[in-house]
Amino acid sequence: MHSSSRVDKARQSSGPLEASAHAGPDAGPSHFRQFDAMGSRVGVRDGIGGTRFAVWAPNAQAVQVAGSFNGWQGHALTRLDDGTGRWAGFVPAAGIGDLYKYRVLAACAHEWQDKADPYALRCEMPPGTASQIWDIDGDGRHDWGDRAWMAQRGQRQALDRPMSIYEVHLGSWQREEDGRFLNYRDIATRLAAHCEAMGFTHVELMPLAEHPFYGSWGYQTTGYFAPTARYGAPQDLMALVDTLHRHGIGVILDWVGSHFPSDAHALASFDGTALFEHADPRKGFHPQWNSLIFNYGRYEVRDFLISNVLFWLEKYHFDAVRVDAVSSMLYLDFAREPGEWIPDAEGGNRNQEAVRFLQDLNSAVYARFPDVHVIAEESTAWAGVSRPVHHGGLGFGMKWNMGWMNDTLRYMHRNPVHRQWHGNDIRFSAVYAFDENFVLPFSHDEVVYGKGSLLQKHPGDEWQRFAGLRNTYGLMWAHPGKKLLFMGGEFAQVQEWHHERTLDWHLWANALHAGVARWVADLNRIYRLYAALHATDFDAAGFSWAPALHEEPTLLAILRRSGDEVVLAVCNMTPQARRGHVVGVPMAGTWHEILNSDAAVYGGSGMGNFGSAHAWNESLHGQPARLSITVPPLSTVFFSNRSPSHVQQ
Repeated sequence: MHSSSRVDKARQSSGPLEASAHAGPDAGPSHFRQFDAMGSRVGVRDGIGGTRFAVWAPNAQAVQVAGSFNGWQGHALTRLDDGTGRWAGFVPAAGIGDLYKYRVLAACAHEWQDKADPYALRCEMPPGTASQIWDIDGDGRHDWGDRAWMAQRGQRQALDRPMSIYEVHLGSWQREEDGRFLNYRDIATRLAAHCEAMGFTHVELMPLAEHPFYGSWGYQTTGYFAPTARYGAPQDLMALVDTLHRHGIGVILDWVGSHFPSDAHALASFDGTALFEHADPRKGFHPQWNSLIFNYGRYEVRDFLISNVLFWLEKYHFDAVRVDAVSSMLYLDFAREPGEWIPDAEGGNRNQEAVRFLQDLNSAVYARFPDVHVIAEESTAWAGVSRPVHHGGLGFGMKWNMGWMNDTLRYMHRNPVHRQWHGNDIRFSAVYAFDENFVLPFSHDEVVYGKGSLLQKHPGDEWQRFAGLRNTYGLMWAHPGKKLLFMGGEFAQVQEWHHERTLDWHLWANALHAGVARWVADLNRIYRLYAALHATDFDAAGFSWAPALHEEPTLLAILRRSGDEVVLAVCNMTPQARRGHVVGVPMAGTWHEILNSDAAVYGGSGMGNFGSAHAWNESLHGQPARLSITVPPLSTVFFSNRSPSHVQQ
């Protein structure tokens, strides 16, 4: 069982931040604050204002910087004599707002290639690809107003606290009426108000690091240290995070360290050689995404990536990082056919360099920020993803439960007539629910590319589809694990998501859609209110199936507990109501009906238990008391031995 402390201290590196958690005689130097020294930094030299540039290009013959400050004529940089392969130089008159690129002459080459700065703090508005000189530490420093949040973050984000995440793609959540993007600051006030009203504790922002192709949703990153200019300046993004914090909402950044695009202006073949990537395409090319794979065995690349995560956490006050596509990093044969990959030294398919990198990443992050989360999107049965590094784990704080998501959606897609034959689909997740610290995700990936919206995944007529969706959410909030819901799901978006259009906010005028929104808000309310629903998300002692007098495969009864507080959730997976359904519970007395998805206010039929039911002292399959209840059609009903008013006291 996890304590209320935010993080198992064992995940933290025992050494200084700059030292690798696995440093050895052959590990090489490891510096996790590269953003302090690299890139463009405005300053004064010998009384003259200008900008210092520094770039890593160890195999280049020569490097220049060209920009709007010198008519795009190259200014020569000098190779440093420290053996690092870095080039640096001071350019007078180059200042904030100027655009620039590095001009690199590769070894044995006769043509210069123009490259964006890997450490640029801001990039040119796409489709432009130049870097931009910017300041976020000096006169450009954002005046943060989130001190109260930051001081309480460790407590508010503890593993035994509620965590209900609203996943958002900023460019398609809302836009101006003429279709233009909103600025980060405009989004901030609207998003904070929405999440506050809906009861979400966190927002997860899909990747915001600069990406030239908007249709990649940010997952093809080129400017790793620069928030996309589509929505404003770096300080505008800081204001967004600040605003959410002031409203008591944490902010998670989706981060891509698994691959990068082969755009000529970016990291690919940066100095004419495979610098950030592997030279051999069997290790360095990702066939599924037509992109390049980082060389995790090179300490400069590990430093670049770890520095990047620390940068976002430090400079932008993000509260967590969700690491994308971890499975693709862990397996050498991921999305590859035989002959398209190289086995490891033992002939296996595990990428030991990536394993070590992820362990180093998590050790470094938790050493510097013990009150944050690092969350893995990992879809296989790899053991110990969210377990301490010193126990052989990868050291993440949490992991997305992709198995639960797939099983649940497959089950809910079935006609209710057939569900009785597929009970294992909906119950199997309980077998492994505590093997990892799980987040239950209904993310963007489930509502794109012809998969349909969450509402469309449910069979039946209109009433049944909405009832089924409310039922799915009821099961999700009753199931152990933190929660994640992609935007639009909270009000039953009908169309599947597309990045080029905003959500259908007009649907809130429809009673059934508004009912789903009320249901999600109330689920979040009781999730926060009842410790039994969140304090033991990662503790098997807080979960059990409630036995029934007459077991039915389409009736699920879940008991969640924390101390003396118990919550019973009963889910009916068919359109037929169940009256007089008897379940075993831990104690006799009054059980309060704290939530019912079939209530008329949510769009249901209004069937229920008139606010409470009484359990009597007669044991049932190991439980000391019996409770007889009505379970409406396609519904989830929550009961507790404590009333909401008593819990609030």
